[in-house]
Amino acid sequence: MKNDIHDKILGSYVGLAVGDALGATTEFMTPREIQVNIGVHNKITGGGWLRLKPGRVTDDTEMSLALGNSLIKSQGFNLNCIGDHYVQWMRSKPVDIGSTVRKGIRDYMLKGITVQMESEMAAGNGAAMRNLPLIIYCLKKWGYFEQMTRLQSHLTHNNKKSDLITLCFGEMTKILLETGDKLHALKIANRLIKINPKFSYSRYKGESSGYIVDTFKTVMHYFSDETSFEKILVGVVNQGGDADTNGAIAGMMAGALYGYSSIPAKWTKKIDTEVLRAIRIQCRELMDIPVRYTDEI
Repeated sequence: MKNDIHDKILGSYVGLAVGDALGATTEFMTPREIQVNIGVHNKITGGGWLRLKPGRVTDDTEMSLALGNSLIKSQGFNLNCIGDHYVQWMRSKPVDIGSTVRKGIRDYMLKGITVQMESEMAAGNGAAMRNLPLIIYCLKKWGYFEQMTRLQSHLTHNNKKSDLITLCFGEMTKILLETGDKLHALKIANRLIKINPKFSYSRYKGESSGYIVDTFKTVMHYFSDETSFEKILVGVVNQGGDADTNGAIAGMMAGALYGYSSIPAKWTKKIDTEVLRAIRIQCRELMDIPVRYTDEI
């Protein structure tokens, strides 16, 4: 069981990076444009609007690594340490950074603000895309997960819909990592939909923007219907829109369900080796750190 969950944790984190790199090619494209220009997008080829090299990851993976590194450095949850790592990441001149993320990091850097004002403009997927290290970290004491997630999210995204869906993705990923029970995970999503019917993906119409509800619908449509890691990711990224983030979150959940061994080698061998090395280190170290709040770095 121990080895199995480690395989799934690695699968979830590498799955996030794979979905990010795969989706970066089709980001901001429409399904029709993808069909005409590529056909079925199922190879990590780089390019896209960012003109990336094949296997280059974007802000989804990089911010996840920044969050994970902050937990490891402070040997616990320290919001200022997280903010400092996000600042360090932003100063590294990342290939992509969303406007809401940029504003939140700048407010922290210049004014020490750790909680953004609640706003409908913050209903993006930027908090959900980077939260996997907290999921892994909190597996030992899950009671900490909700508060820690809200705190790290609100550095940039203070929005009720963002909170609800980020927490839902976390709860689902936990269940998939620990039990591999897809039906149980889907029941968690359905409970959220029962309270918030507008989140329903049962009549999915291809909504794939960076709006957190669209991300939820896209990911859940393919995660619920498809039966392999590859089919889930190919379905998601061929919807275009915010394909790198939608692909990253889908990869996180599909990897948690099917494990590292399910990820096609044609994709893993394309990912930057330093990124894969950093992911492997975090998967190991995040499991060993005690779950606690720390006041000192």
